[in-house]
Amino acid sequence: MPKLSIIVVSYNTCAETLACLRSVAKETTISHEVIVVDNASSDGSAKAIAAEFPDHVLMAETENHGFAKANNLAAKHATGEYLLLLNPDTVVLDGAIDKLIGFAERQPDAKIWGGRTYYGDMSLNPSSCWRQFTFWSVFCRTTGLTGIFPRSALFNAEAYGGWDRGTQRQVDIVSGCFFMMKADDWRALDGFDLTFFMYGEEADLCLRARRDLGAAPMVTPDATIIHYGGVSETVRADRQVKVLRAKGELMKRYFPKWQQPFARALFAAYPLSRYLAGAVGARRGAGETHQVWKEVWQRRQEWLNGFAQ
Repeated sequence: MPKLSIIVVSYNTCAETLACLRSVAKETTISHEVIVVDNASSDGSAKAIAAEFPDHVLMAETENHGFAKANNLAAKHATGEYLLLLNPDTVVLDGAIDKLIGFAERQPDAKIWGGRTYYGDMSLNPSSCWRQFTFWSVFCRTTGLTGIFPRSALFNAEAYGGWDRGTQRQVDIVSGCFFMMKADDWRALDGFDLTFFMYGEEADLCLRARRDLGAAPMVTPDATIIHYGGVSETVRADRQVKVLRAKGELMKRYFPKWQQPFARALFAAYPLSRYLAGAVGARRGAGETHQVWKEVWQRRQEWLNGFAQ
């Protein structure tokens, strides 16, 4: 039985997925298995993965299940003590997975563990972890305070503004791009809630783990990877709609009931505020993509109430 089951979900990211799997093989010495779910890619991903990594478990699906369901399907085949979710657009650096296992065994009460992520140019990618989405964070984003003071821990609290991820720390949410927990705890929570197709599922899982298992998720700067981000999602307006729909669902589930009407009103105005700010920037020659935010605003009925029909 391997110590770790590594799950990679791919969708039209053939080159990136192969590079990710090569980095896992190069940098990981702890006993592990790799399970790849290909979500019906049209770029030859499944064939290429099977040819280069015949020892991996490959689930070549005929439909796109999304991130949540694909990971749940893979987890049913996992035999490791730990589960690691790893995005296909990542590159493992300097024994990061071995170091993450070591960190988990030194901090068992955390129950969920993550590391530090960089962009391709090795600048910090701060999306490895998040603070819980709150009324205050909605207010700061909609009023523009987050954009004005991105390094402020007060006005950009959701992104832990000002923290360079260079220290070990307890966090609210570990990103699904590099996310580890024990397989038994995953099963106790029934994995991801399939209400979430893509985005928000790891936030929901972390919050349920805190509530039901007493988890206290932690990240370490010692386990580092490159995470390019957004490789399989090329239409920006569609991506923002999906992100906001997930946030709308998290708001509905985790905000106090008395806050929800006020938070929802602010939340609805967020893309409009971005559009108006972008329009001013465009007139000044900044070239901001304000039309994307206009489309997101126009499509607000798709995301405002989460996944409710």
